[in-house]
Formats: sequence, C-alpha cells, structure tokens
Amino acid sequence: MRTELKNIQLIGRELAVQWNDGDESYFQLERLRRACPCAACGGEPDVLGNISRPDVSYMSSSFDLVGWQMIGSYALQPQWGDGHSTGLYSFQYLRRLAAAPSKS
Repeated sequence: MRTELKNIQLIGRELAVQWNDGDESYFQLERLRRACPCAACGGEPDVLGNISRPDVSYMSSSFDLVGWQMIGSYALQPQWGDGHSTGLYSFQYLRRLAAAPSKS
C-alpha cells in the first residue's frame, strides 16, 4: 500500500497526521523543524558525496508552524514563523521520523 496522508491538524505545539493505513503520528513542532530535510538546514553532498552541514540558528518563531501545503501526493511543505518554507518532508521521511526515538 502506498503511504498517503489522510488528515493533518495542528494541535497546540504538535502536528497530528493520520495516514491512509489508519496509523497516526504526532510531531512536536520543534523536533519537526530541526529535522528539516532541505539543503539549507540538513546540508547537501558535494561531488564526492561528502555532506557539508550548515550552521543553522533558530529563534523562537522558527518553531511556530504558520501553515503548510501538500506537494503532489508525496510530501508536506511546512511554512514556519521565521519565514522558512523550503523543506519538503516526503511522507516516507515523516514515517521514519515518527518511528525514530526522540532525542531529549
């Protein structure tokens, strides 16, 4: 079965996602923002495959989710309070993120 997002809601400081297989995932906004997969946040590989990771700084508005849009039927693109909106969170990436233990 193809992973698809069925419903999404902002509940307080969490993003709640319901999947087409009936599972639900809850993402703390700060964790979701810090896991942004875009090149500006997560880095990108050079021609040799070495990943250059940028030094990302955050402010309190960086963790305010002000909106989102669906990208086709494969990804979610959040818009954050600090203006950042280049991260495309594929549904597969979100499922892996939900399954990974939270670092506290």
